[in-house]
Amino acid sequence: MIGYLNLILRLVIWFLLTANLSVANIIIGVSIALLLPHRHKAAGALKDWLRALGEVLVAIPQAYIEAFEIILRPHNEEDVTLERVKPRRTPGLIFLDIFLITFTPKTIVLKYHEDGWYEVHRVRRRKKA
Repeated sequence: MIGYLNLILRLVIWFLLTANLSVANIIIGVSIALLLPHRHKAAGALKDWLRALGEVLVAIPQAYIEAFEIILRPHNEEDVTLERVKPRRTPGLIFLDIFLITFTPKTIVLKYHEDGWYEVHRVRRRKKA
């Protein structure tokens, strides 16, 4: 089951990059998704994938809310923090985590550290003293 989710993730990325749903592009996308190297181990659990997909659904309205907050109230303060990668993450789940963080307007992942950390840039409203 996890192999199918990785294949679907690769196809979605391909279609987002090409923005073309022609028959030829679908054949090319499926071919590339199958030819890309992958692990044959089932490293990720189905519940981790379902939880990540649920977080994607929650992130969409959150992104709109944050965009309106930035428009209506200026965010003048920024900082860079390190966030711990959740345990037992496959490369596909790590990609989804980075996508979720970067999808919202107030945050962006600057770097993924191989030892299990995301370097995240955030903008915030300045706290009144």
